[in-house]
Amino acid sequence: MFLLLCGVLCFCALGCGQPDDGKRYICRAIPISGDASCPVTLLPDLNTGGQEEELRNTVMQLRETIVQQKDTISKQQSTINELTTKLSLCASATNDRKYGNKGASWGKDKQNTMGDVPTDPNDSIDSLGKTMQGLKERLENLEVRANISGASFPSELRDLLQRRLGELEKQLLKKVSNLEEEKSLLSNATAAYRLKTESTLNALVERINELEKGGGDFKSPEQFKLSLPQRTNYLFGRITKSLPEMYAFTLCMWIKASAGPGIGTPFSYGVPGQANEIVLIEWGNNPIELLINDKVAQLPLEVRDGKWHHICISWTTRDGQWDAYQDGVKLGTGDNLAAWHPIKPGGVIILGQEQDVVGGRFDAGQAFVGELSQVNIWDRVLKQMEIQSMANCSTYLPGNVISWLPSNVEVFGRGAFKRPLELCQERLNNF
Repeated sequence: MFLLLCGVLCFCALGCGQPDDGKRYICRAIPISGDASCPVTLLPDLNTGGQEEELRNTVMQLRETIVQQKDTISKQQSTINELTTKLSLCASATNDRKYGNKGASWGKDKQNTMGDVPTDPNDSIDSLGKTMQGLKERLENLEVRANISGASFPSELRDLLQRRLGELEKQLLKKVSNLEEEKSLLSNATAAYRLKTESTLNALVERINELEKGGGDFKSPEQFKLSLPQRTNYLFGRITKSLPEMYAFTLCMWIKASAGPGIGTPFSYGVPGQANEIVLIEWGNNPIELLINDKVAQLPLEVRDGKWHHICISWTTRDGQWDAYQDGVKLGTGDNLAAWHPIKPGGVIILGQEQDVVGGRFDAGQAFVGELSQVNIWDRVLKQMEIQSMANCSTYLPGNVISWLPSNVEVFGRGAFKRPLELCQERLNNF
């Protein structure tokens, strides 16, 4: 064994007697019995040291950029965690207000726990979205730079960054959803509180006015009117009851509209998914229109004279048949209005405003100005004699679905009131 090892020789360029020609050679071990010639392998010319140095610098820059990218991702994670904490504080405060906790006061002495979070959640969403897009662009830039420099971008690191970005994107989408939900809940709570406050104040003012006049209750339950004296988006009445599913109906009311271009919207009924389930509207110089499930029929009614008028509209889902009465006289009829469409239940009835969403988003340009009374609804088509008897003051017929009672009508907005109604004979004298 020793002799065999001793038989292994190392020949180099100088040892073989090669001339010093500026080239470098390597030594290779060969057995004694091998070829005695001196096989020399030349190393690559190292005059390309500049390229090697440039490649090394590029790799170092990539590594630095990757470290910075990881730091950025870590900072973004911290930012999201901070936002989560602040949103939790906001949600806690909102819940305290919703359930009336005494410790949930947001008065002047209450510290702002939201810190530097924008007042508008959309600002936070936009900021997080821009950050996410910036991270994606930076990752793409890293890959481009790696391709240009000829170095391969580590697949494991790329996969890791992409996974991290994917996780951040999912968290961002979740935060967006949470922010939208929080914003919606807060907006609904604020609107409900405002409406409740206005209703309470109006009821108090109305009661004080009645006491000052020396009057208590109305002469009879139905002898009151809703007064809406201004064209705004905050004066209106709301029926406390809703409608059942109906395949026919008759809507009757006494109406005294202020003279002007269009009487507005004396009646609207909206349900989830369809704000225009039943609407009676006149806007601009157009005739009065009846909308059912957003389908339109023009009615030959004319009440734009500042006087009291009794109007009734009947409709049945069978062929979409409709009839229009004014002061006890049938002035028009038609069909194919939302034929075979049943009236949906569980909606909101608003007097004086047109609903763009169920129960809200009113437009002052479509508001009713004037007075309404004895708004009644039946789930059948009334006979012409029944309508005539109400219009000529010979009888009063309350609706079997919605009846005109003070307890069924809420008033909203300062300036809107429930007042005693003139005698029916006095209204007839105004025709």
